[in-house]
Amino acid sequence: MKAVKVKGLYFTYNGSDVLKGITLEVEEGEFVAILGPNGAGKSTLLKCIAGLLQCSGVEVLERSIQEYSRDELAKLLAYVPQRIIPGFMTVFDMVLLGRRPYMGLRPSRRDIEVVTSTLKKLDISHLALKHSNRLSGGELQKVSIARALAQEPKILLMDEPTNNLDLKSQLDVMEIAKNFVSSGGTSIIVMHDVNLALRFAERFIFMKNGEIVADGGKEILKPRLFEEVYGVKVVIHEVSGVPVVIPLHKHSLP
Repeated sequence: MKAVKVKGLYFTYNGSDVLKGITLEVEEGEFVAILGPNGAGKSTLLKCIAGLLQCSGVEVLERSIQEYSRDELAKLLAYVPQRIIPGFMTVFDMVLLGRRPYMGLRPSRRDIEVVTSTLKKLDISHLALKHSNRLSGGELQKVSIARALAQEPKILLMDEPTNNLDLKSQLDVMEIAKNFVSSGGTSIIVMHDVNLALRFAERFIFMKNGEIVADGGKEILKPRLFEEVYGVKVVIHEVSGVPVVIPLHKHSLP
């Protein structure tokens, strides 16, 4: 089954075409990285898939996104934004917010069990009673992902989840996404770090100026693609079976 289907998607903001006829399909169980320079339309595309922007041409699990109620969609699809604003809520209560599509007037035993299990799975149980405004950047990002996972979605969308994180936190976040896919989910992540994406994702969608320039597995990773998308010359080496993209300094160019 198609987890996500986008057909002929256009999106205009302040008179400018941000997305220009985007068409793509993502199968259930795929781990997809969306890559490209600033202003390519990556985050806008992800928000359209998440139902956060008014647009047509998006299907989730073979139904138009507009056919779902807010709670129905939240049970199928979770979105992790680039950044969240910490407040005075405890970590446990923040993650509990992910259970809102399921809750009545008060949390059920099932809601508490899911939050407790999710905190344990992400190795942040020790933060449960800590207030979110006292967390590090890496901890806060894990809490944001935990809140999304508490929705028990089939599809996980993350917008630049590793930005401004240290190396260990970046790897932790990507491992979470990888484990989500291994457990049967579908993950679509917007990223700037090409090499981190190449290490974890299985499919790569490169965007530029609101359009998809290339879409495929590691076979599409050629130096000319990076020059076309980013305007820089690169060499690609393989380290332990993983492609590593190395930009060339101007003085290194022929």
